[in-house]
Amino acid sequence: MTDLSAFAITRKWPAQHPERLQLYSLPTPNGVKVSIMLEELGLAYEPHLVSFETNDQLSPEFLSLNPNNKIPAILDPNGPNGEPLALFESGAILIYLAEKTGQLLPHDPAQRYQAIQWLMWQMGGIGPMFGQLGFFHKFAGRDYEDKRPRDRYVAESARLLGVLDTHLQGRQWIMGDDYSIADIATFPWIRNLIGFYEAGDLVQFERFANVRRVLDAFLARPAVQRGLSIPSRN
Repeated sequence: MTDLSAFAITRKWPAQHPERLQLYSLPTPNGVKVSIMLEELGLAYEPHLVSFETNDQLSPEFLSLNPNNKIPAILDPNGPNGEPLALFESGAILIYLAEKTGQLLPHDPAQRYQAIQWLMWQMGGIGPMFGQLGFFHKFAGRDYEDKRPRDRYVAESARLLGVLDTHLQGRQWIMGDDYSIADIATFPWIRNLIGFYEAGDLVQFERFANVRRVLDAFLARPAVQRGLSIPSRN
């Protein structure tokens, strides 16, 4: 049987199936990137809920795997050269899983880097900007009398949506006909922006018909529907 006892994180989240990839996460936009990816790939994995309500992400066990105290993180017992691999950062995990399986990342070198380009675009733009907009619109920042910070993130979020909308014109997915990690990284954040953050009106989301079209296609995928609720909060 696979032995993961050398990894401190397994003391807080014991592996019932140590031969499977271990996922430490929460169903947030960044977290579900990896659960959706795993569902799309059909890989065997064991999810563990990292609860922010009890500050699990600050526990010594979690920090032993991810010193940056953010979800998601994984522990793959079958990593490179057959050795276990611990990995954090959602974008890095998506690339790793795509290369591990040979799926959801183009094999052609030029297209591969174009897909990674859009993944980096999501991580550097969509995620941080939408997150700040959520803070200033829905959470503590909404009480600030000065609305300039909120409006800054509204404008930048709308600009990013416009970039994506233009790119998606005549395309089925971000990479054209082929669904990829670029889509898996991007569309959970767009869903969150207009859903959980309730910012659709602020960014005038109805203007971005191509984004809406591809978001609907993304949410219709069975693997996406499963992955959006993993790990279960119950």
